[in-house]
Amino acid sequence: IHVNFSDHKIFKSSWNTWNHFYCDINETIIRESVDALVSTGLANLGYRYVNIDDCWAEHDRDSTGYMVPKRLTFPSGIKALADYVHGKGLKLGIYSDAGHQTCSQTMLGSLGHEKKDAETFASWGIDYLKYDNYFVCAIETRKNCRYRYPKMTRAMMRTGRPNFVSLCEWGDMHPTLWADKLRNSWRTTFDINDSWESMVSRAYQNEVYAEHARLGDPDMLEVGNGGMSNDEYIVHFSLWESNPSLQVPLIIGCDVRSMTKETLAILGNEEVIAINQDPLGVQAKKV
Repeated sequence: IHVNFSDHKIFKSSWNTWNHFYCDINETIIRESVDALVSTGLANLGYRYVNIDDCWAEHDRDSTGYMVPKRLTFPSGIKALADYVHGKGLKLGIYSDAGHQTCSQTMLGSLGHEKKDAETFASWGIDYLKYDNYFVCAIETRKNCRYRYPKMTRAMMRTGRPNFVSLCEWGDMHPTLWADKLRNSWRTTFDINDSWESMVSRAYQNEVYAEHARLGDPDMLEVGNGGMSNDEYIVHFSLWESNPSLQVPLIIGCDVRSMTKETLAILGNEEVIAINQDPLGVQAKKV
């Protein structure tokens, strides 16, 4: 399958809940983060997707097999949240898994439920899907992701709603070499954490694929989360920006509601962002 969603031809960067909040998320945090992206001007610089990561759904599906938002943390429902995000001129993303459970084990994955989940996401107005690769049974191993992922892609396409689909199998099976036929973008590295060592190792891991630079991403940004110095965060952002492609995601992972002026200056550096948006798409390499 070749994914060709015209509305998402040019990838606009995003904000994601996981690196800062993990499972401690709710609809108020999402709404306030949307407001912050707009008020700080980051939305105008291209950070236009607001992505809810893991832990947004009840552990069990309803009696008809459909996913249900957590009643305690998303009492208004995802559709209402999508309407709010769209009303601000932004787009809403959500998370699921190509296995039986998600990373947190608080939600069931989409394996075997691809059609229903795709229909659910489309009915809510979802614009972006991060699709993970945890908890796959022995028969359907993680290495068979090249066969599991297309099921959701087809299901999403059949809903008729334009959607950006991000494959997240951590670079295990070298997705840079094949994932363009299955997804709009794909992860090229293991999960990052908020440390210099982790950040640099992900950059070097991603550099292996420099000659194939297209739509791969070395995980979300840690800029502003407090584990590195401001100078180290400048390096971090510069390294992530040096993967120039119109669709390589720049995903903010901090609390944008309480950013320091230094963090905002890094994430909002227009000259550096322009490198990432260079249509020539040549990735920088270590010398």
